[in-house]
Amino acid sequence: MQRTLLLMSIPFLLYRLLFSYVPLIGWAIAFQDFRPRIGVTPLQSLRTNEFIGLDNFRVLLDTDTVLGARFVQSIINTFGQALLTQIVGFICAIVLSLMLNEVRQNGIKKVIQNILYLPHFLSWVIVASLASVALALPASGGIINEFLLWTRIISEPIHFLANPSYFWGIVAGTHLWRNLGWNTIIYLAAMTAVDPSLYEAASIDGASRYRKMWHITLSSIKPTIVILMIMNVGWLLTSGFEIQWFLGHGVNIPRSENIDIFIFRYGIQMGNFGLATASGILRTGISITLLSIVNFIAGRLGSEKLF
Repeated sequence: MQRTLLLMSIPFLLYRLLFSYVPLIGWAIAFQDFRPRIGVTPLQSLRTNEFIGLDNFRVLLDTDTVLGARFVQSIINTFGQALLTQIVGFICAIVLSLMLNEVRQNGIKKVIQNILYLPHFLSWVIVASLASVALALPASGGIINEFLLWTRIISEPIHFLANPSYFWGIVAGTHLWRNLGWNTIIYLAAMTAVDPSLYEAASIDGASRYRKMWHITLSSIKPTIVILMIMNVGWLLTSGFEIQWFLGHGVNIPRSENIDIFIFRYGIQMGNFGLATASGILRTGISITLLSIVNFIAGRLGSEKLF
């Protein structure tokens, strides 16, 4: 049986090696003054370009230059956007999963789940368009400003997209609206494996529904929560590209430009492929470091580890 499963996994292993590890050869571009040439294969180009060592990395980490300062700020923006998105999405997904798990009417539960899952299948172009309209001024159909004015939370409309301080929250909010329902699937699946006899014993002992949720449901899915949290840490420096690109502009660029946009603007569009590759390597190194630290801490605390 194990031999059969191993044989079945070979195509997926080859796929991963081909598209995830073989392209790492291109990391050599970060140490070269890379210039693509017509009629030359990529490997030949790698061998013929001038080797410049760590110059691209020095440019990125030199905060005294405009480019270096922009790169450091893009790291801060990426980390801030992703961290806020992960925290809000993580907590809300767990809370929503607990609430859905308590719904006893299967028909109502399925309807709620379908409604919550639908936004996940919308493209980021549509999501950004809806967010742009919702965050606009009341005269342009901005329902968020209209609601805040109607409830008298604010006395005058807020220019959400024109104020850089709101952008991280906008990114977190759009991700939450689009992915909240989808993120509950794993937690709900983990909850189905909880032994029903635990709930029966708790009911006999007089435990309330909230006590059961806290001491039984939440405790039972703790390993799943820890593993997902560790995996999400590895993506902290990958806050996305689409929503930042569509909603970002010259006014909010100090808080909207993340690493992906930095690489696109100053690496690919300007033809500086060595700089773009060096940026990607630095991001990968920081992500691996964060993942290893969190995984080590989880192990020391006696929780489940990723590796």
